[in-house]
Amino acid sequence: MNHPVSLGLDFGTESVRAILIDAAGHQLGLASSEYANGQITETLPGGDTLLPARYALQSPGDWLDSAASATCAAMVEAAVTGDRIVGIGVDFTSCTMLPTRSDGTPLCQLDSLKSTPLAWPKLWKHHGALEQTERMNAVARERDEAFLQRYGGTIGLEWFFPKMLETIEQAPDVAAAADVWLEAGDWLVWQLVGGPAESLTRSTCQAGYKAMWSASDGYPSDAFFSAVHPQLAAAVRSRLPGVMRSPGEVAGGLTQAMATRFGLRAGTPVSAAIIDAHAAVPGVGAAEPGTLVMVLGTSSCHMLNANVAAEIPGIAGVVEGGILPGMFGYETGQAAVGDAFAWLRRLLGLDSFDSLAEAALRLPPGAQGVMCLDWMNGCRTPLMDGSLRGAFTGLGLEHGPEHMYLALMEGSAFGLRWIVELLRDGGVPIERLVATGGLPHHNRAFVEVYADVLGSEIEIHPSTQGPAVGAAVLGMIAAGPEASGFQSIREAAGAMASVAKGSQDIVRPRLQRTQAYDSLYAQYRQLAKRFANGTCLD
Repeated sequence: MNHPVSLGLDFGTESVRAILIDAAGHQLGLASSEYANGQITETLPGGDTLLPARYALQSPGDWLDSAASATCAAMVEAAVTGDRIVGIGVDFTSCTMLPTRSDGTPLCQLDSLKSTPLAWPKLWKHHGALEQTERMNAVARERDEAFLQRYGGTIGLEWFFPKMLETIEQAPDVAAAADVWLEAGDWLVWQLVGGPAESLTRSTCQAGYKAMWSASDGYPSDAFFSAVHPQLAAAVRSRLPGVMRSPGEVAGGLTQAMATRFGLRAGTPVSAAIIDAHAAVPGVGAAEPGTLVMVLGTSSCHMLNANVAAEIPGIAGVVEGGILPGMFGYETGQAAVGDAFAWLRRLLGLDSFDSLAEAALRLPPGAQGVMCLDWMNGCRTPLMDGSLRGAFTGLGLEHGPEHMYLALMEGSAFGLRWIVELLRDGGVPIERLVATGGLPHHNRAFVEVYADVLGSEIEIHPSTQGPAVGAAVLGMIAAGPEASGFQSIREAAGAMASVAKGSQDIVRPRLQRTQAYDSLYAQYRQLAKRFANGTCLD
């Protein structure tokens, strides 16, 4: 039977993945394409412009080139022609954002600005706006802004408006030339469907979690932005055009030019974008409340749907309908997971951790006195402080690489336990944990440590492409019930991504190790308190 097929485009930090899934959940084709310029962290492309520390940029041309290449390759693998694809879904790293002209041209593509770093898209992990973030938080707290309560009391360093303010203050020529400021996911969708800036689609998911937007109140008030910086207030008033749409809603149809470039049918419906990690929720079929979906990769992002709204200090955001309709979506995360492992592997001069994993897991819990704070890229949740740095403590001459490896895994697991306890103590139920992303499949020992530290079972979803599958689910919904046969995201997620009961891959905690970790976790919390610049939550 020729079921309808959806295309999911998953834009990550290093590459884009294109996946073709049919309505019965069969993966027909999968391809990835690395960005030609990757992460731009040292010098701008094609020149000698050195970047300051904490900068992380990307090239918008890479996104379209790689997406077209991956889509064509996936279609070849699937032996599927463009006329069988009924919808397109897009997920994107966030907050990755950029300034453009009114026709969508990125400012970094203008000859006059291509040598100015802040004219380029700022990747989610760009941490150049430290001073701006601190000032925005100070003003918001002084004014007792109500929106802060939805974000655990803190505006994040990686978010939309701190990056916008950074450009206004440090690159005024860029800010003056910007007609439109927008998330990269929204820009990508705009390029696919065309149209004037006034009608471009802005994702309620991206805006809700990264730009302090809510359906009831919109963005924070003009008075707040004016108190931060008059030019920021003016830009918010006049340079954020567009229409808010939820993931799964139709942003428009594929233009003829893009249809030709991608090998697809003109007019194919394109969904509003969704944050990459959030797409993993429908991507693993987790349509019910109480399931914590952990996307473990370069960093980690944990998503949880609940029937209750709770204001919890340290939680990165709660948005009504932010992940799936009809529920409150909670987001938390850790800023360095795969990145931290890669750093340690390079430091130890290893090609992989394969030879080290067995030795590390033979060690008792606590790595014989070595403890780690995995804040190599700051602490996202619950401290929301990108200026924090990691640490290993307790090292002696008797310790080896395996002790550092186990301590790093334990540090990440302790951080997750802290997050889970905050949610539960705040009245938000967590009944099931599901891990997805590439890391759980490549590093099972890591998931075993997580299970031991949490004292909970963790289900590893069989797909390594949870966000991409979720994007495909949203593309199927955008196609409409007549084309797809589905009436809701929950229905589509269940049919396209769920795992049959009894066939799940479950990692179970080991009782003796779990008991040992209870006291070690208390030591971790004390260590965190000492290193947290006086901002540690009790």
